[in-house]
Amino acid sequence: HGRFRRPAERSPGGMTMLSALLRRLGRERDGAMAIETAFVAPFLLLAALGSFQVSTMVARQSELQTAAQEAAAIGLAQIPQTNDDLNTIAGILRASTGLAEDEVDVTLSYRCGNDEDRVAAAAECDENDQVWTFITIHLETDYRPIWTRWGIGSNVPLTVERTVQVS
Repeated sequence: HGRFRRPAERSPGGMTMLSALLRRLGRERDGAMAIETAFVAPFLLLAALGSFQVSTMVARQSELQTAAQEAAAIGLAQIPQTNDDLNTIAGILRASTGLAEDEVDVTLSYRCGNDEDRVAAAAECDENDQVWTFITIHLETDYRPIWTRWGIGSNVPLTVERTVQVS
C-alpha cells in the first residue's frame, strides 16, 4: 500500500500534500498563544525592567534635590561662619543621602557690592563694598542601572547644585 499514491498527490508541482499541511496548520490554534508569548515576553520584561530602573533613577535624583534644599534651609536658619559649620551641613547631607565624603561639597562664596562674580573670601572685597554671602551645596554621584552588571551601558551621573544667598 505504501508504494501507490493517489493521482492528486502526484500533481505537477508535487506540493498538494505540503499545501494541505500548511492550510491545516494555518487553521490550528493550539499552542499559538504560547508561541506568541515566547516571542513577546522578553521584550515586555526588558521594557518593565527599563521602566523600573528609570523610575528608581528619577527618585534618587529627586531625593538629592530635596536634601540640597533642606541643607540650604539649614544654611538660611543658621548662617555658616566656619569650616566646622560647613562640615556639619555636609555631614547631615551625607547621613541623609548615603553619599560618600567626596560626593558632597558645601562651600561659602561672597559677592562684593554689585559685582556679578563671586569670590572665595570676603576679604577679597573692598572695605566700602556691601558683602553678600552665598552657600553652595554640590552633590554628585553615579546611578548604576542593573544592566551595567552585564556590561551593557554605563553609570548615569546624578548632579545637584544649589546656591542660596544667606546674607
